[in-house]
Amino acid sequence: MQLVILLYILVMVLNVIWLIFFFGAFIACLVQWIGFGDAEIFNKTILGAFDMSKTAFEIALGLTGILSLWLGILKIGEKAGAVQILAKVVSPLFSRLFPEIPKNHPVIGTMLMNISANMLGLDNAATPMGLKAMKELQELNPNTDKEVASDSQILFLVLNASGLTLIPVSIMTYRAQMGAANPSDVFLPILLATFFSTLAGLIAVSFFQKVKLRDPVTIAWIAGLCAVVFATLAYFSRLTAEALGTTSLLVSGLILFGIIVTFLALACYKKVRAYEAFVEGAKEGFHTAVMVIPYLVAILVGVAVFRASGAMDLVMNGVSYGLSLFGIGNDVVPALPTAIMKPLSGSGARGMMIDAMKTLGPDSFAGRLSCMFQGAADTTFYIIAVYFGSVGVRKTRHSVLCALIADFVGIVAAISIAYLFFPPA
Repeated sequence: MQLVILLYILVMVLNVIWLIFFFGAFIACLVQWIGFGDAEIFNKTILGAFDMSKTAFEIALGLTGILSLWLGILKIGEKAGAVQILAKVVSPLFSRLFPEIPKNHPVIGTMLMNISANMLGLDNAATPMGLKAMKELQELNPNTDKEVASDSQILFLVLNASGLTLIPVSIMTYRAQMGAANPSDVFLPILLATFFSTLAGLIAVSFFQKVKLRDPVTIAWIAGLCAVVFATLAYFSRLTAEALGTTSLLVSGLILFGIIVTFLALACYKKVRAYEAFVEGAKEGFHTAVMVIPYLVAILVGVAVFRASGAMDLVMNGVSYGLSLFGIGNDVVPALPTAIMKPLSGSGARGMMIDAMKTLGPDSFAGRLSCMFQGAADTTFYIIAVYFGSVGVRKTRHSVLCALIADFVGIVAAISIAYLFFPPA
């Protein structure tokens, strides 16, 4: 019952934020009309709303092709057994992180499917698998009171909320729609930022429950991943801006195309009809794109009137002044609405990200940073409410705190990495 109330509160919070956009814009228009004699401000605000509603539809329509591509590729990997292979590879690590789960239990494959979809940035594809995994984990819940979250459920949820992203498909799609010179240039920065976010979430959970972080196998996995990440950061930090961009493009393209070819090669080996599997997965892309339209129009029009009225500038100036007291540059400020909105609403944060790219340009520092914020955190409160609510768990224990720690670390890491990869002019 408490989770149902929480979910209701979250919906109401987004509703309140949306209404604030319009009421705040109207008040700002009145001030500019009465106080400064700007008689055109109301018309300017309405035109901004019309323009953004058209933009929202065009963006959603443009999602169809790229979403169909990646959902099709993911379906090939699924049918070719890529998930099962990955399950065998990570089984030594998972058996230590999730000691409550019996060895080779089917839930491991479901969890990996969910994590894989999240790593590809396919939120809509990840949610059904996540709910299925949570249901299977509830069947293994060792607590007498089934309303109490198990250790495995908490860790699984925190790993979801930490938002580890290998290929930010949706973000790259939006960047392509907004005219970015290279839509995938945020691929590596998002991967690095979400790695730190996920690591922070894992460490936070380990303080509360018996996660075998000191186990030699676990240490070897974490140390190996950290070594790769820090070596990557060290290598890129020594490059010139031009060399960094060129190398980042090479690595991003090589990994992305390598995944596609690997899935296809595995499909050939397993005698899977890759074309048919691709078409089956691609069909979901159109449905997903259509479902996004009303949410995009709603949030983007709200943001548009708030900005066109001058209210957004007033708020951002206040935030800028507050951050300057702590020595934080103004370059970060335009992207902060995305970071603030993301734990509450994925659609709201998406609207803020698109607004930042449309206003300042997709290749601006703030435009790229807003994309990194979108990828470096997740809709924490929504995930907690839906995942736990789906299995009747209402005593969430330390899950909220650990998930928020992961989000905070991801945002801080995103800012630091953005300055490395995309230093402001």
